[in-house]
Amino acid sequence: MLQRFLDPATLASISGLDLVAKTVVDGFVAGLHRSPDFGFSQEFAEYRAYTQGDDLRHVDWNVFARTDRCYLKRYRGETNTRLLVLLDTSGSMGYGSGSITKIDYARYVAASLVYMASSLQRDAAGLIVFDEDVADYVAPSTRQGQLFRLLHAIEKVQPSARTDFTKPFIHFQNFLHRRGIVVVISDFYADPDSIVRTIEPLRYRGNEVILFHTLDPQEIAPKFRQPVLLVDMENAAEQMEVSPEYARHEYRARVDAHLSNLRDKARGAGLDYFLMDTGRPLDEGLREYLAIRRRML
Repeated sequence: MLQRFLDPATLASISGLDLVAKTVVDGFVAGLHRSPDFGFSQEFAEYRAYTQGDDLRHVDWNVFARTDRCYLKRYRGETNTRLLVLLDTSGSMGYGSGSITKIDYARYVAASLVYMASSLQRDAAGLIVFDEDVADYVAPSTRQGQLFRLLHAIEKVQPSARTDFTKPFIHFQNFLHRRGIVVVISDFYADPDSIVRTIEPLRYRGNEVILFHTLDPQEIAPKFRQPVLLVDMENAAEQMEVSPEYARHEYRARVDAHLSNLRDKARGAGLDYFLMDTGRPLDEGLREYLAIRRRML
């Protein structure tokens, strides 16, 4: 049942990013309540079980409809934090071998995170959209209408240009006034040393940083029977013919080396790293965010 709420192909059929985010988060929270580690999810989702005499206005009826159990939303001011999502919209994010592209998947992840932060936890959520420059910035806030502003900014993003982490991350540091959680969603097509060196300063002032490495299944483990011509989505002049044998052996070895190198260097610098396969449900990314949020409280 949970897979239905989190499957990327199913989400692609839903019109409106607000409905996508609500569907993902409601399904995810309901799944946590049904799981054996409910105490874990209860703390993260800011819920507690209903007891006689509680105000029914605080009951989450969406959760009740899915679990047949009564839970109240808990909003404790002392547990509020800040979430800033940095969303890569470079040209390579437009790739997709299946029903959705990497930028679609990134939209779903970003929208679900800000929805969870704003609606369930009343955290101050913000957004930086970037490619080789800062394309859009929504400052973290809890003011009325913030979720709408965030979802609107995420909805309109389009892949373009090349990736340059330097400018958006310098931009972020200029507005770094209090600690929080920083989520970077990107396909990270750059040298791991350069990526980590640029992003590591985001940990200043106690920030927790998560790298969501978003890749299509065909980029991780390509499968084709005939030679194909690969065209660079950020520079069409760069092309390369690839044989099935190369894809199965040398390419896989290089990709695996890149992934392990980036993961090891990120974690060595105190950054949390998580590979997001666009063919898989979104719950893993949400769990990772909640795990980091728990460390902040």
